[in-house]
Amino acid sequence: MAENAREGSHFQYDVSIERNVMISARDGTQLATDLYFPAVGGQRASGSFPLILERTPYRKKNTYYLRKGCWYARLGYVMAIQDVRGRGESAGEWYPFAEEAEDGFDTVEWLGTQPWSTGKVGTIGTSYAGSDQSALATLDPPHLAAQFISMGASNYHDCSMRQNGCLEQRFIIYAYYMAMTSQEAQADPVLKTAIMNARGNIGEWLAQLPVREGQTPLSLVPNIERWVLDIQNRGDYDDYWRQRGLSIEHYWDEQADVPTVFWGGWYDSYARATPTNFVELSRRKKSRQYLVMGPWTHGDGPCETSVSGDVDFGPSAAQDAYHRFPLRFFDTYLKGLRTGLDEEPAVRLFVMGGGDGRRTDTGQLGHGGVWQTAETWPLPEARPTPFYLHGGGRLRRQSPTDEANAQTTFVFDPNDPVPTIGGCISAAFTIMEPGAYDQRGNPPGSGRGHSLYPRTEFFATRDTLPLAARRDVLCFQTDPLTEPLSIVGPIVARLWISSSAVDTDFTVKVVDVHPPNGDYPDGYAMLVTDSILRCRYRDSREKPEFMTPDEVYPLEFSLYPTANVFAPGHRLRIDVSSSNWPRFDVNPNTGQPLGHHRRAICATNTLLHSAEHPSHVELSLASGPPVGGASGAP
Repeated sequence: MAENAREGSHFQYDVSIERNVMISARDGTQLATDLYFPAVGGQRASGSFPLILERTPYRKKNTYYLRKGCWYARLGYVMAIQDVRGRGESAGEWYPFAEEAEDGFDTVEWLGTQPWSTGKVGTIGTSYAGSDQSALATLDPPHLAAQFISMGASNYHDCSMRQNGCLEQRFIIYAYYMAMTSQEAQADPVLKTAIMNARGNIGEWLAQLPVREGQTPLSLVPNIERWVLDIQNRGDYDDYWRQRGLSIEHYWDEQADVPTVFWGGWYDSYARATPTNFVELSRRKKSRQYLVMGPWTHGDGPCETSVSGDVDFGPSAAQDAYHRFPLRFFDTYLKGLRTGLDEEPAVRLFVMGGGDGRRTDTGQLGHGGVWQTAETWPLPEARPTPFYLHGGGRLRRQSPTDEANAQTTFVFDPNDPVPTIGGCISAAFTIMEPGAYDQRGNPPGSGRGHSLYPRTEFFATRDTLPLAARRDVLCFQTDPLTEPLSIVGPIVARLWISSSAVDTDFTVKVVDVHPPNGDYPDGYAMLVTDSILRCRYRDSREKPEFMTPDEVYPLEFSLYPTANVFAPGHRLRIDVSSSNWPRFDVNPNTGQPLGHHRRAICATNTLLHSAEHPSHVELSLASGPPVGGASGAP
């Protein structure tokens, strides 16, 4: 379509706002909703308009939602922003995430049947407001017409609240923030002060995990404490985790068949969920599905910057997350305008790498990257390629042949875990004053674009040596590369292990090792992606099974996907260990019930890398450097 033939909304209205319109859920609970209408001369404009809905637990009355609502209303949409049940000014009790499907369905249907509605309702939102969109879509509301799901879940048991059996402790930090902003805290200054004090001392509270009922300030807000205990203590994938708000994947076949954008970041805590939802719904639905993955951490603001942690990906990395691309999407599928979006590739990826590796003017490593477009994910040309772990810390494409009994053993001490440095984190693990956090609980520098050196602001460690210097971190790396190595797609770890314990954890990290230069004389070990597995769940997420000490077992688990070019002179490195704290809870190695242990023991853990037991990591190897540039950007 020629550029001059394209259509799009433009600013042509004023704004009229109706605050706290109460929409009744099916059980009678009143859900407070602010409605932003197009207006002319100070009065609501006549006629009907398409709707855009965002449902949030972060209190709709803040200026972020005011700006967003006014922006869409001026463009000819009715914007509805709703406090979810039990949050802000809505009635009822809030139980996080799990119970959003019915309320969302009821809201969509109310909006879609109003006289000022065209009957087409789109949804939008990030994180919780991304996941609750998917939850309501599992009930297939008749008036739902399009969804822009940013950084939402596919299954909270597998890759968010828990990951391959381990608890993501960022949700404990999240619980303290949400308790601090709860209706109970807003009504009781003493309660709020107690929660704020605990939040300001979050490092020590995490050091005393697991949470025990009635023994932390979270008990002052019982519904939030109940949720924390549920996600902490329920390790098995059972009916609790199959609720619509927690396991979107369980309802993919029932989900509404509407055009959807899945927007995410390689450094986001939903980096595996976002492409997974795109793949599975593309297979099942006739409607157009889109995937956008940038080099971003979690949230709206990070999408509009080129910096993630200590790394800068170049000016094209920064994108307008909530204006240009979402507007084209809604103009296409709610207004039926000829924007050209439906003729463009379904997949937009930012492939990281290719920078000069020097320090930028603002102090970050210049890693670079380009946008690439495609029709499918994974890329059809990407080949699953095993990289094998060899003795002496070598990483090769060739399987071991002459190492009959090759293995490496280390001691995992739960009282001295490997500290978290970066990663797919959406809540912070730093010693900082509460005022240093943004409204979502993220501090400056959170995210996974970090060099794997401990840092003074990470409370998990007082060390200053790189993580590779630890005795409990096994590093396997290639020789310096002679040509670019493009890793674009899913990543699977396949390890052979044994342990002196009946249950322990294994972690895997993929690292881009930059060579030394004048700015980084020690080089730069950049974490690309990682994951963890709790061994009792090695064969089944539903039925845990302990190990027999010193018996050899195969482990297989997915890391978060990525798109990164390892440049000539760099090395590809795989790190294996047994902890990543405080991002994940530490396994006590005793086999005690999850969330109830009071003692821990050291485990002697062994990684086998022999001809008989060829441990390896399967990477998606793309052919040649990425083809793209500004034209591939959203």
